[in-house]
Amino acid sequence: MASALGMAANREFMTVKYIRLPELLGELAIARAEGTYRKVFKAYKQVNLLILDEWLLYVLKEHESRDLLEIVEARYKKGSTVFCSQFDVAGWHEKLGDAPMADAICDRIVHDSHIIIIRGEDSMRKHKGLNEEA
Repeated sequence: MASALGMAANREFMTVKYIRLPELLGELAIARAEGTYRKVFKAYKQVNLLILDEWLLYVLKEHESRDLLEIVEARYKKGSTVFCSQFDVAGWHEKLGDAPMADAICDRIVHDSHIIIIRGEDSMRKHKGLNEEA
């Protein structure tokens, strides 16, 4: 679903960046250590459509929540962001760290958002033809 949205946006000449949230947070941590944080951050700020996959698979550390707030704030009302998660929106707050930080992040995400829920009993791997025995 998210990849189809990304391809459709690309066909409309929009810039698109797909990344798993754990990879994004790792990339930002490395950029901070190497002194390239502003450059990396700017790239995420400027893309027309940012697709964040594996959204909140685990509880974030304080610095991860802070980085996420900065990106969500910078993109708020300026770019589109797709959050792909296996968890209901109601459960996001507890995975975002301390309450004020979680409130700030959720306020920027949930306001003016569209929620698409895809339900199914089968694994995506079955539909994509991957063999579970492999």
